[in-house]
Amino acid sequence: MTQPHSEINLHPDRLLPADPGVRSVARSLYNEVKDLPIISPHGHTDPRWYADDINFPDPAQLFLIPDHYVFRMLHSQGVKLESFGIPRVDGGQTENDPRKIWRIFAENYHLFRGTPSRMWFETVQSNLFGINERLCPDNADRLYDQLDALLKTPEFKVRALYDRFNIEAISTTDSPLDDLAAHQSLRQSGWHGKIVPCFRPDPVVDPEHPSFVKNVERLGEITSEDSQTWSGYLNALAQRRAFFVGLGATATDHGHPTAATRDFDRSSCEKLFNKILKGNFSPAEAEDFRGQMLTEMVRMSLDDGLVVQIHPGASRNHNRQVLAKFGLDKGADIPLPTEYVKALKPLLDRFGNETNLSVILFTLDSTTLARELAPLAGHYPLLKLGPAWWFFDSPEGMRFYRRSVTETAGFYNTVGFNDDTRAFLTIPARHDMARRIDCGYLAELVCEHQLDETEALTLAHELAYKLAKAAYRL
Repeated sequence: MTQPHSEINLHPDRLLPADPGVRSVARSLYNEVKDLPIISPHGHTDPRWYADDINFPDPAQLFLIPDHYVFRMLHSQGVKLESFGIPRVDGGQTENDPRKIWRIFAENYHLFRGTPSRMWFETVQSNLFGINERLCPDNADRLYDQLDALLKTPEFKVRALYDRFNIEAISTTDSPLDDLAAHQSLRQSGWHGKIVPCFRPDPVVDPEHPSFVKNVERLGEITSEDSQTWSGYLNALAQRRAFFVGLGATATDHGHPTAATRDFDRSSCEKLFNKILKGNFSPAEAEDFRGQMLTEMVRMSLDDGLVVQIHPGASRNHNRQVLAKFGLDKGADIPLPTEYVKALKPLLDRFGNETNLSVILFTLDSTTLARELAPLAGHYPLLKLGPAWWFFDSPEGMRFYRRSVTETAGFYNTVGFNDDTRAFLTIPARHDMARRIDCGYLAELVCEHQLDETEALTLAHELAYKLAKAAYRL
């Protein structure tokens, strides 16, 4: 029997505080900042989209296949990744009909009740596509056709959407071995959009990366430096950083397993590097090398001005069978307990009091926010706190973040919001969620008489726009 389709109700006060008095203040603040330009200083969209001004191919390729949040939930309920179109390492058969993939999503859409994924998806569906009917098996084909038809129009080309979303600047995340051809093409195109690369050196600084040795050799080839020596290796990295800066980069990013840093003398660095290149190293020595490279990256940033981001604490590719069958980055990353006070001490002993550089810290271990990160950022000029990240870029995660760090670090040792996504169409929805949560938090402070409304309005602008623009030098 066909069930009636439920409507999407994007309530204008969604995510604002339930108390009527606090909600009224939050609503007033939100209305002042909801239309501010978007600064997206850290994300994973493909620069070729902007260079080629593409139309996205179909709803499944746009919304589902690239989205780890979606297919990790489906996998948890027994949906096979092959049936969802996820490519296999061995080239084996997977579903390639986007309509069938969409139907699987519709059949399992109830799994996303109460999650940010559903709110982002329905915000896009309603605000961008004008479709206010909740997805279900009965309407899946019809909604697919509506979305697919719109995606093929000029209004849904990437550059048109960039303007429609009121994006002022967006950063991609790029390998140090990348030729950045798309970014070069963008620079030469005359288009007004600001798309900048971000230097992500993990493939050439993590000894446990499966292609580390080959990557270091390639680094030497493209820079004409002897990357098999410590000094040549560092020179090659500095050269690549300069190349990124020339194409607009303002930041580096480091996805290390931990926040460990080291500050060895030159002789010890040379011995460790030689051992690493020979492949004869222990896990502890790999950790030492990554830690030393964080210190080296900060040292180089004092010369070239690149802001440093550290995203530690994920056990990557935790599901061994999924890794073997589908490869890296298939939704099986799990947060780990992460220590910062001792881990960052070598770096902070050397650079902690620098005032002309920012190291932005993120965490997947929310227990460290009040205990470690807020006190560190509330003391050291070098440090700033990144926003609630990954599993915590959610309403409760964002509220917990603000309540954990503000009393110790204040607002101005944080850097606003970044969306950290490859799902381009959800960028406005993610920023809107953050703005609503921040306005709700500020409204609570107003109603508790910790802030006056003028201060709260100033802070709402800072959190929504100004802090990210300043922190990332955009």
